[in-house]
Amino acid sequence: MTKKEIVKTISEEIGLTQLKTKEIVQKTFDAIVDTLVQDERIELRNFGVFEVKRRAARKARNPRTGEKVFVGEKFVVTFKPGKEMEERVRNLESSPEPPASSPPPPQSFPQQPPGSLGG
Repeated sequence: MTKKEIVKTISEEIGLTQLKTKEIVQKTFDAIVDTLVQDERIELRNFGVFEVKRRAARKARNPRTGEKVFVGEKFVVTFKPGKEMEERVRNLESSPEPPASSPPPPQSFPQQPPGSLGG
């Protein structure tokens, strides 16, 4: 789902124009980013926790050339889902029908004993 689709869905649900809804959604995202930059943590109840964490400098290997390279220290954003989100996502596993975009599950075939032609 894209930001545009989120805006469209919300605007239809609450009856605001898409332009006004887009502004509200963007302001929300901006507030989250600003808070992360200033406080390095934002907790949204029933949703989750975004946190800025420091990744230490390390030695790595270029997978193409095998050459050793130095990767400097950097900051990354992590997300830990809240209990409600985790529970709702976990319940997806027990749903009877997979989403339309996922591939069909692999078929299992009975095992044939070694050396048999299976017939």
